[in-house]
Amino acid sequence: MEALKNSWLGKGLPDAADLAEGAVSQTPEMADAFLEKSADKRPTPLLDLPGLAGELGVGALFIKDERDRMGLGSFKALGAAYAIAKRAGQRLRDGEATNLETALEGETFACASAGNHGLSLAAGAPLYGAKAVVFVSETVPEAFAVRLRHKGAQVVRAGATYEDSMEAARKQAAEEGWILLPDSTWPGMTDAGRDVMEGYLIMGNEIARQIPAPPTHVFLQAGVGGLAAACAVSARATCGRDVTIVVVEPEHAPALNASIEAGRPVTAPGPVSIMGRLDCKEPSHLALKYLAREADDFVTISDAEAADTVAWLAGYGLATTASGAAGIAVLHHAGALRDALKLTGNSRVLCYLSEGPEDG
Repeated sequence: MEALKNSWLGKGLPDAADLAEGAVSQTPEMADAFLEKSADKRPTPLLDLPGLAGELGVGALFIKDERDRMGLGSFKALGAAYAIAKRAGQRLRDGEATNLETALEGETFACASAGNHGLSLAAGAPLYGAKAVVFVSETVPEAFAVRLRHKGAQVVRAGATYEDSMEAARKQAAEEGWILLPDSTWPGMTDAGRDVMEGYLIMGNEIARQIPAPPTHVFLQAGVGGLAAACAVSARATCGRDVTIVVVEPEHAPALNASIEAGRPVTAPGPVSIMGRLDCKEPSHLALKYLAREADDFVTISDAEAADTVAWLAGYGLATTASGAAGIAVLHHAGALRDALKLTGNSRVLCYLSEGPEDG
């Protein structure tokens, strides 16, 4: 495990970084309408775990449990489906549709996915009259493709890697006139990814109502950075500068860490990580822009540390994946980093259990 103090804290990356134009949303404007239409609009639980807190040497441990969000098994249920709902709401406000259920008739949304983002898109599109096409690589298990088809999505196998399937999605969406809905942002493609991140702010709204006292620390796992950026927005809104925000990545995919160190977005190639949902080699530009200004520390963890934390959590009935446990893994293995991260016996820590087990 290694930690990097953010030298850009409070100021953000320089103009020379050539980041995409745009900003992370601060409030989920469609939250009420989106949740009202969702099959399961209940908040996910915020677990208060004094026993684990004591074992980890902190004053309190709160875990936002996203493992059963809307029956889809992860926080990403709030992402693509929300972005689609927002587009449908805009059609209604512009007078281009008369009701939400048919607001997007004739439209097709496309994405590449190795997991939960595709499920959210597949579940969300039909609610507003649209179709969904999800591109998956050859390495994605057929069981996942079956789940997508059960939601009504068309599944397209394309390429050996996620990056290959993303390129195929971009190309066919342009050819067919489909709406590309990635969960990342890059120059020329920011609005869709921004709206996906905006949906994740719903978690922060729930936590603000659930948590008995503001946290002193928030540990946020990151792939391209969408979850981390949205949850950092919520943490700053609730706690201001008093909370320490720690962004956590696999050591094999330190896209944000490497970009912070370089002062610009970079590709961070490496071997495959068992933290598959976080195994992203390029950062989302809007997420990087926000986290460069607001995150205190960037930490990388090993596959072994993540796997050990999954096993440890299972002993407490908290089944998840290496990706879902990555933020908690830093706390579990903080060791010599406790001083650098300002962790004490009085710290109140917030973590996210971002997805359920693969067989859940």
